[in-house]
Formats: sequence, C-alpha cells, structure tokens
Amino acid sequence: MIKAHVRIILKGLKSISLRIAFHSFFPGMFLAFLPFHPVSSQCNGFQSTVVISLDGFRWDYPEKANTPTLDQIAKTGVKAHSLIPSFPSKTFPNHYSIATGLVPDHHGLVNNSFYDPKMKRPYSMGNADARFDPAFYGGEPIWISAQKQGLRTASFYWVGSDVAIQGKHPDYYKTYDGSVPFSERIDTVIHWLSMPQSIRPQLIMAYYEEPDGIGHDFGPDGKETLSLVHELDSIIGILYNRIKMLPEADCINFIVLSDHGMGATSTERYVNLRDYIPESWPVKIVGGNPNYNLYAEGKWIDSSYNALKKVAHIKTWKPTAVPEHLSYGTNPRTGNIIVVADSAWSVTDREPKKPATGGTHGYDIRNTDMHAIFYATGPSFREGYIHPSFQNIHIYALLAQILVINPALTDGDLNQVIDMLKPQNVPNDPIE
Repeated sequence: MIKAHVRIILKGLKSISLRIAFHSFFPGMFLAFLPFHPVSSQCNGFQSTVVISLDGFRWDYPEKANTPTLDQIAKTGVKAHSLIPSFPSKTFPNHYSIATGLVPDHHGLVNNSFYDPKMKRPYSMGNADARFDPAFYGGEPIWISAQKQGLRTASFYWVGSDVAIQGKHPDYYKTYDGSVPFSERIDTVIHWLSMPQSIRPQLIMAYYEEPDGIGHDFGPDGKETLSLVHELDSIIGILYNRIKMLPEADCINFIVLSDHGMGATSTERYVNLRDYIPESWPVKIVGGNPNYNLYAEGKWIDSSYNALKKVAHIKTWKPTAVPEHLSYGTNPRTGNIIVVADSAWSVTDREPKKPATGGTHGYDIRNTDMHAIFYATGPSFREGYIHPSFQNIHIYALLAQILVINPALTDGDLNQVIDMLKPQNVPNDPIE
C-alpha cells in the first residue's frame, strides 16, 4: 500500500497534470583558484543557475520509462552516464555532499540516522532538535560560499538550507513540508527567477521527495514507480518550459540530478542484527536498511564484531578496515562497527512484520543500482555531450565555476567535470 506521504504527493499530481495540458499550448581536495568568468556577454554579467533534485531517481529510469523532458535536455545540453553517490547512498548524506563537495565522513552527516559520541546525542531526520542544530553540519554549503562573495541564493527544501550553518541561511528558503504540492514549488522557483535583478537569486536549489517514496514501496521496476517517473518528467517539463518563457531565459542554467538510485528488496533476503547482538548487550544500533552504525565500548566492540563478521550477506568492518573507495570510517559518528548488506539483501534490527517486496538504497556505491542522474543545459553547458559517470562531490566545484566564486576546500575536483562546460567557461590555465 502506498504510504501516506506518497498519497499526498500523488493527489497533488492530479492538478499538475491539468497544468501540463495548459502549458502545452505555449511555446580529491582541490586547490582554490580564481575562476574564469563564464557569463555570456548577452547576460550583461548576470546569470542564474537552478538545481533540481529528484530524490531516488535511478540513473536508468529514463531507459525504463518515458522521459521526453530529460531526453530533450540531454540533446540541448549534457548528461552524465550516471551520478555516483557518496557512501552511504542515503538521502541526507548525499544532498549535503552535493552542497558541500565533501564526503559524509568529512561533513558529518554520516547516515540518515546516527549517534554523536562526543555530544552524546542522536541525529535523525525526524528529530527536530538535532536536525536544526548547526553543530551536526560541517563543511561550507555552496549557498554560503556564494553569499560570502556577494551573490543571492534560494532553496526550496534542500538538506541543510533551513539550518543556520555558520549562522546563515540562503536569502530565500523554505522549511520542509512534504504536503506542499509540486506545482507550488514550480511557481516559487519562477517567482524567484522573475525578481528584479538587484534581489534575484543567482543560485536556486530545490528538492522533490519523489520517486524515492514510491520506489521504496514498489521497487525500481514497479509499474507504479515508472508511472510516477513519467509524471515527474512532465513536471520538470513544466518548470523548464516556464523558464524558457522568461525574458532572460538564455541566461539561466538548468540542472536536474538525484542523490542516489534504488535497488530491489524482498523480506525473503534479510539479516536481523538482533539475532547476533542481543538486546541485553550495551550496544547502540543506529541506522536503517541496508546499513547500520554500531556504538559500543570496551570488550563489547570485539564481541559485536566477532558476532557479525562471519554472518552471510552482510559486510562488517571496524572503521580502519572500511574499503578505501567508500571514504568512510574516520569520523567518530560512524561508530565502532559499520554494517552494510550485500546488494539486494536487507539488514534490519527487527523481524519483518509481514512478507513484502520493494526497494531501498544505501548500498556500496559500486553497485550501479545506487547510481543517480545528472542532466544540465544552459549558457554554461555544452550541447549534446554525454559525460562519463562521476561522483557527486564534484558538483560543488562545478557550481562554483559557473557562479564565478572562489570555492572552499572540498573533496571534489573540477577536473572531473570541467569537460561539461563550454570552452569559454573553462579557465585558460590548467587546473591543478
């Protein structure tokens, strides 16, 4: 059965479908450097960039469903073969990695839910006291970097934008409310782009929580999931067409991406951690399928590790043994033991209530089911170019280059994505 939040969204889509008919009648640490000014002369030195995230939009959904808008953006701009998430491939860690250019191990949101042993406090998406506490958020989000250098910014629900990080918010921002229909989010983005230039944001980041929810319910190949993928493409089409109708449309970059993909799951394939770590043991188990962070002290660290290390269908690591490609385990918030399920398997801390199939994410980033999308078009981007897969930590550097700002130090590398930009947007000197 579709979850309550999905029902709300689908209800909102009905009115959006009517709007579709209406609008169819209208036509590694990299060194900071001074970016080459990429703004087209026709824009008189002013350019805006819109970044839209579709949560859980897997890289190959356009091959599974009808997505004419994304297909058109790929023709007029660029697309990546896939966008590789950072580990763990979860929503909050990856949206904040996109914003900061840091892997979760470095910016501090090491999972959707975790425990901070120094502050002795838990963090989770549903815990308002923690979620709005800047102490949990490291790094410098791109909207703060831009603001520091005189640009205006806006956000509609991007992770971290409603938190006073470094005492700052975007100039315009919204606190998350999933009941707000997608149509209202479109109207707000267009309103921001229609403001007088003196107060218009040059960076707008907006978040849509689907198709993640429906992918969890029905899996990445469910007809309900693929139907909503098509609806979302239509919604993006409405926004994109309305942007193209603006007087300064030629001065607006438009990026559509996602945080992670989605893999199929079944209760026939699961491991219950409580079969091996009894409730009586003084061990905190925090996280969610398919990965958990365990927090223990003294002898209980080895006891827990030894109890789990030979369990089939999961990987169990102490922090110093996490594979290098995951860039994970140096932050104390990752705990004493990290557990992740093998692809298509689930790991839980309780017995399933009933047999079920669906989808989830959080697996090893080499699992291509976890890969996401990246599409971009506008004055800064090449036309008809397909870029190799790249990790999402490089997007901060790309945005900094487009915005003509000096970037903060990050884990990203502009060299990994510079080929997507038109020659006039590339620095004359090699990037080191």
